[in-house]
Amino acid sequence: MNTFARPLDVLPHADVFEPEWDTPTVLTLPNPRKLTTSIRATAQVFQDPRSAALLERVRMVAPSDANVLIIGETGTGKELIARHVHDLSRRSSKPFVAVNCGAFSENLVESELFGHEKGAFTGAFSAKTGWFEAANGGTLFLDEIGDLPLSIQVKLLRVLQEREVVRLGSRRSVPIDVRVVAATNVRLQDAVAAGHFREDLFYRLHVVHLALPTLRERPGDILPLARHFIEEYRQRLGYGAVRLDASAERKLSEHGWPGNIRELENVIHHALLICQNDVLGEAHLHLSSLSIQRRAPDGTAPPEATPQQGLEAVLRELFNEPAEQLFDKIEETVMRTAFEFCHRNQVQAAKLLGISRNVLRSRLIRSREISALK
Repeated sequence: MNTFARPLDVLPHADVFEPEWDTPTVLTLPNPRKLTTSIRATAQVFQDPRSAALLERVRMVAPSDANVLIIGETGTGKELIARHVHDLSRRSSKPFVAVNCGAFSENLVESELFGHEKGAFTGAFSAKTGWFEAANGGTLFLDEIGDLPLSIQVKLLRVLQEREVVRLGSRRSVPIDVRVVAATNVRLQDAVAAGHFREDLFYRLHVVHLALPTLRERPGDILPLARHFIEEYRQRLGYGAVRLDASAERKLSEHGWPGNIRELENVIHHALLICQNDVLGEAHLHLSSLSIQRRAPDGTAPPEATPQQGLEAVLRELFNEPAEQLFDKIEETVMRTAFEFCHRNQVQAAKLLGISRNVLRSRLIRSREISALK
């Protein structure tokens, strides 16, 4: 059995192991050994001060029934946090149902969420309960909420407001008692501004906001996670104890981890497959195809840095001396620079940034930099 944490399916709630010493708190998904092809993070630790602060915030908000919006990159452990919110709530003995909103076609998503009656559409040979009814009394985790079509967003808003669902093909409403925890890897505010996400639904979901830092933003979690995955996979492979040497620890700590926790898990799994002894070294860690982000002592990017790394370095400098309304100023600079780059063509600038022309125009007017638009 894993010495860091037991799988969640061993217990009725989330399995959280908090030792007396400095071993970090560890969360794992149910049946993690069945998720080897998943892109989800299967484990989460809270050793780094930034993730420890997140864990404390989860503990404060979980007991309430407030809807929660979790924002984080793919592989940062959003579902693990959602499960922990559920396990710390009064609904912990009730169902936790996880749904990927991007996994269904627009024609099927309504039936999946709200259910349907027999004959509601071609192929509906029997009635079916939706995920809201399946989660009644518990928690419904809606992953990638930003992928929902606008037509379904309207119906979801009504369900959250009225606390009842109407199955497809039915006129009878079914009362529900469900706490919704939604997650996304994009800024929903931008989707709202672009007209892809309803503003009223955003505020309905955004009662509690949990922002998950990337793995590169919480370096104190990298080695504890690596050790956790070493323990997990060496047991699966039937190996004896395996440890990291100093060079491997250094290489893991310096890597940028664009794939976050899931990438780290895959790297450790592969390293153990090719390791021939009980010491895992730098040569066993295959990171050559991934970007390694190193910085100078002053926080600036090195000369060979990519544009993305250069941008990160500039942002870090701005964060060291934060100004009022910093995000608004950064956003204004990005839009104004794109506008000038496209020779003051609004349509092309909006296309370059992936936003609507109306959003760009509104922001340029607010900046008072483009007098022709006033």
